[in-house]
Amino acid sequence: MPPRIPVSPAQIDRVVTQFYARVRADPILGPVFAAHVSDWRPHEEKIGRFWRNALLLQRCYDGNPMQVHRAAGDVKPAHFTVWLALFDAVLEQELPTPLAQAWSALAHRIGRGLRYGLPSESTMADAPFLGEA
Repeated sequence: MPPRIPVSPAQIDRVVTQFYARVRADPILGPVFAAHVSDWRPHEEKIGRFWRNALLLQRCYDGNPMQVHRAAGDVKPAHFTVWLALFDAVLEQELPTPLAQAWSALAHRIGRGLRYGLPSESTMADAPFLGEA
């Protein structure tokens, strides 16, 4: 099968590396990631496999991003706005415009799915009490 978006593995690696450099420096996302990622190289390699799977249709990723983000407990739907802004900036910097736009569109679809799969900020406050704590 042809790739979904014709980027190279080297381009994926550069985007992932640059993105996580920005994440670590970000005042909102940096602390969230720091609470869960102690060794960045394996994390970046895993996310590189995620994008190779999503973009190049290589079957090299077997994780469950929704489960990981939900289990973290401190990932909030609002974080995805910041995540996507940082990611888009890196895509624009690292790739030709058509590739950046195509990858961005896919990232935004994935981000929407992950955002909707997390409890909303008001869900717990609005939920009725149904028994013992």
